[in-house]
Amino acid sequence: MQTDLPLTRDLVLIGGGHAHALVMRRWGMNPLPGARLTVINPGPTAPYTGMLPGHVAGHYSRDDLDIDLVRLARFANARLIDGAVDHIDADARRISIAGWGALEYDVASIDVGITAEMPEIKGFTDHGTGAKPLGRFAARWRAFLAEVTAGTKPPQVAVIGGGVAGVELSLAMAHAMKSAGKVPQVTVIEAAEHLTGTGDKARRVLLAAMKGLGVSPCTGARVDRIAEDHVALDGGATIPAAFVTAAAGARPHGWIAGTGLPLEDGFICVGRTLAVEGRGDLFAAGDCAHLTHAPRPKAGVFAVRQAPILHDNLRAALSGGRMKSFVPQSTYLKLISMGGKSALAEKGGLTFSGSLLWRWKDHIDRTFMDKLKKLPVMSAPAVPNVRAMGGDAAKMLCAGCGSKIAGDALAQALTAVAPSVRADVLSRPGDDAAVLAHGDERQVITTDHLRAFTNDPALMTRIAAVHALGDVWSMGAKPQAALAQITLPRLSETLQARTLEEVLRAASDVFTAAGADLVGGHSTMGAEAVIGFTVTGLCDAPIGHDGAKPGDALLLTRPIGTGVVLAAEMAGAARGGDVLAMLERMAAPQGDAAAILSGAHAMTDVTGFGLAGHLMAICRASGVAAEVTLDAVPVYDGAVELSDAGHFSSLHAANVRGAPVTGGSGAKLALLHDPQTAGGMLAAVPADQAKALLARLRDAGHEAARIGTFTAGMPAIACV
Repeated sequence: MQTDLPLTRDLVLIGGGHAHALVMRRWGMNPLPGARLTVINPGPTAPYTGMLPGHVAGHYSRDDLDIDLVRLARFANARLIDGAVDHIDADARRISIAGWGALEYDVASIDVGITAEMPEIKGFTDHGTGAKPLGRFAARWRAFLAEVTAGTKPPQVAVIGGGVAGVELSLAMAHAMKSAGKVPQVTVIEAAEHLTGTGDKARRVLLAAMKGLGVSPCTGARVDRIAEDHVALDGGATIPAAFVTAAAGARPHGWIAGTGLPLEDGFICVGRTLAVEGRGDLFAAGDCAHLTHAPRPKAGVFAVRQAPILHDNLRAALSGGRMKSFVPQSTYLKLISMGGKSALAEKGGLTFSGSLLWRWKDHIDRTFMDKLKKLPVMSAPAVPNVRAMGGDAAKMLCAGCGSKIAGDALAQALTAVAPSVRADVLSRPGDDAAVLAHGDERQVITTDHLRAFTNDPALMTRIAAVHALGDVWSMGAKPQAALAQITLPRLSETLQARTLEEVLRAASDVFTAAGADLVGGHSTMGAEAVIGFTVTGLCDAPIGHDGAKPGDALLLTRPIGTGVVLAAEMAGAARGGDVLAMLERMAAPQGDAAAILSGAHAMTDVTGFGLAGHLMAICRASGVAAEVTLDAVPVYDGAVELSDAGHFSSLHAANVRGAPVTGGSGAKLALLHDPQTAGGMLAAVPADQAKALLARLRDAGHEAARIGTFTAGMPAIACV
């Protein structure tokens, strides 16, 4: 429940590195009242470096490797912006996000890791892949391994860099190719005269492991250029390679150089409190930071140890508290996997190796990931022992269209509304929008509001705007004007201004692109964020629900499943990648789809009453029945699995009552009643035009499908 304490300070975490992931976990367990948390990361996940060699070798799946930042953000009550920061103006406390815009902060922290890209080597950009960023490397490695397994690429790999990271990766890649039945040819290229990063004893153990897996060291060598099938060295020698990666030391991200922050070799200089030197409102951690008071090599163990200090000092910076000092350990344990399930341990000159050490490393890595995957269950407000009968105390109210009034309750209430008596009001029962006489044209007008289901005001606004435009588009009208109705939670005046600027910028972008003007509106503060718009449009003859004919094809322009995925995400059960991909699809406009379907006999947009409910509305208005091919209905990734696991929207039961469906079974059938937010267009089109219309919709980027046919008969829906 929203407290009376307003939000007054913005904390922004730039990057989803290990330190920031642990900060998010701690924040969720004990948030700072009055502070609003935002996390910026390119993508919904952040890979854990400690498990990358095991993933390359085939011991771990990609899901094992990934930290789900969407789930962590939900746990921390934070917003996650999917984007890459390309500049920071520390004096103005403003962050620039590529393709997104500017974001202001009160306190911020940077944990963006490092890169191993080597653009200075000729041909690397076209034919090489840095070991970091890890996400891109892991994807390219999996694709290459699949080609090697299929026999379309030779098992030839070159690794630039003979330090611990390069050796560990070379062993993992050789093991993976050998497990695929191939004879690996892996070469580690090192400029020094021997492998680096370990003592003599550990080096001898690693060299023996490399020899056993077909990995050859090439020391005292420098790369001149990289071609499609080989690496050319200074002096003219060549090394055959169909896959080239670089693990030659840590390199800072290029954009950091333009920030004006104090740097050491491109890394951000921080002091004992992890605050950037000379600043009390900007921090840095992990590999992108340089500890001026205690320089250390780039290793994930330091980022993990920094997290508690960083968390406490961020809170102190926001609340005026006292800072703590980070004192890094002078030595640390190196655990190096050796391809198979064997590892080497080195610390203080002592070296051990064997399968027992791999099991130890595996235990350490899995324990770390479990902290970020098996999040604590925070206690909910106690349910009163004595309460009025009839309520479901266990079910949270969904947001978006999942919080709409039940269809049967709404229908009953509407019987009390007096019929129109004005000659210029032309609305028909069940129309998606009101229809008014407007000279020789017709004006349609609609209004829609959504309880926020994401903490990102800009993304929520884009989705709400697309959702409100759906009624106008589905009637074949061209958007004309929009009024905004914005309710924000209690915020300080500074945060009010920041948030409204984001909201209005996002709304203006959507409506301008749709050909409409954002002409005004109303704003207020309340218990929670609610974004809504009233939209008008113009057309010659509105498309209604009443024109479908037996034999017409039934087209749907986007997947279903938003209600289930959002309900599961509220419960922390949905995969972050599925959630973020769905939200981006929901925010995509559909004006071009509506234009393609402008000749439809009947059309509606699929929203709160679900696919079945809106299809039934067409059937009733047109006096026809519908047959739905359940297997043809597109669904968002994860929706079927979540439905099968028992997740559903709070409006689901009412939707089942309002539009019963015969035939079919299973989780996908249940999704026909799932309330949709910013759902697709549902159109009745002549059967002989369906194929061409589908092709045009798909060419325009819509995940459209023909999902059934209208038939003669009493209004009803049957799955076939």
